[in-house]
Amino acid sequence: MISFFSKLSLSSSQKVPVEVAKPAYMDKSASLQELGYKDDNDLRETIYDFLRTIRDPEKPSTLEDLKVVYEEGIFIKEPTEDNVPVLRVEFNPTVPHCSLATLIGLCIRIKIQRSLNHPVKLDIYIKKGAHTTEDEINKQINDKERIAAAMENPNLRNLVESCIADEE
Repeated sequence: MISFFSKLSLSSSQKVPVEVAKPAYMDKSASLQELGYKDDNDLRETIYDFLRTIRDPEKPSTLEDLKVVYEEGIFIKEPTEDNVPVLRVEFNPTVPHCSLATLIGLCIRIKIQRSLNHPVKLDIYIKKGAHTTEDEINKQINDKERIAAAMENPNLRNLVESCIADEE
């Protein structure tokens, strides 16, 4: 007597796997054009449009209004070996001892990651010489484990969410 599981495995072993085509945004090797951008400048403008609406955690202004983010601070680098676009975003805190620079960097990272529907390698840095502890902050905002831990903190997560929320 053949059991139910034997019948199931016998019938399933005869099926031929079907390959389903992935959309371009899911393909790590897709070019910028396949992802829907005309060129590097088009991707840069798209990223800037995402960043310009982030609100400052302390002031009732956007990062664009305060000149913390600026289009010239977005760099499109050579793609990785897998053809994943590499973005470098530079930002300029309002004062050299800004206590919220790490939070601003986290907001920039989360906003970009949530807004793009394709893989990207993202490097975020404080403008050289613009902050007293820029090296330490740059290390924090580019460390995946620290970012994950920060976003697990409910208070910090709510603050990030309120800063990156789209205006209604």
